[in-house]
Amino acid sequence: MHPDSSAKEVPALSKDVFKSVAEIERAERKKEEALEKKTSKRGDKARRRSERPSGSGKRVTVDEIIELIRNTFIILAITVVAGGILGLVYEKTKEPIAAMELKTRQNACKKVFITASDFSGSVMDSVVISDETKAEFSGADIKDCIEALGSNGELLGYVIEVVSHEGYGGDIDFYVGVSLDGTVNGISFIEISETAGLGMRADEVLSPQFKNRHADEFKVTKSGSSSSDEIDAISSATITSRAVTGGVNAALIFFRESLEGGVKDE
Repeated sequence: MHPDSSAKEVPALSKDVFKSVAEIERAERKKEEALEKKTSKRGDKARRRSERPSGSGKRVTVDEIIELIRNTFIILAITVVAGGILGLVYEKTKEPIAAMELKTRQNACKKVFITASDFSGSVMDSVVISDETKAEFSGADIKDCIEALGSNGELLGYVIEVVSHEGYGGDIDFYVGVSLDGTVNGISFIEISETAGLGMRADEVLSPQFKNRHADEFKVTKSGSSSSDEIDAISSATITSRAVTGGVNAALIFFRESLEGGVKDE
């Protein structure tokens, strides 16, 4: 090996070694600085935690307490005023509403008992319906009963409110006017929700058939009525026809078994 070439290689090797040592030292210093910062942050967090009041995440100020109390009183005042207004409105309107309801009921009663001059309040509290009678109602309930009175206050018959549970679209609520001799003066629907164009034609098709008809029990026919106890069914609405007819029969059973020997003779 040539002497000059060996002399040149030594300085180059020394320079690389020093460079590597310097880089290692810089890396070590960076690690130490990062560790010191991390330790410092942990210390700051620990100090802040130790400075917090025990048992509280946030200190409530006096202003916040005052604001809470003020809002509470505002809500309370609004509630009291609104309740007072509603109470006042109720007191002012309950009599007109009651009078309107009475008039509506009187008009409905008049529709099924044209010969009556006046109608009493409900007499259901004076009527006893036996379990045997209820069992005969066949899918219907008696909801109310009102006396139909003549011009001199004499009893002419009753307006019986029936609810049939056998309608195609749900309950059918209606009035049945019954004279003292058991004649059905007519029926008037209060609530009915049958199929449009079919069962909803009950007032148009069925009501006229019950007017001034006398029978112990009515029955539905689909071939045209041929006797006083037959009711011609609404076309394609036999269920509705039977539900209404069953309700009328329930009113007649109630009249015979709970009224003729009870309220009527008192």
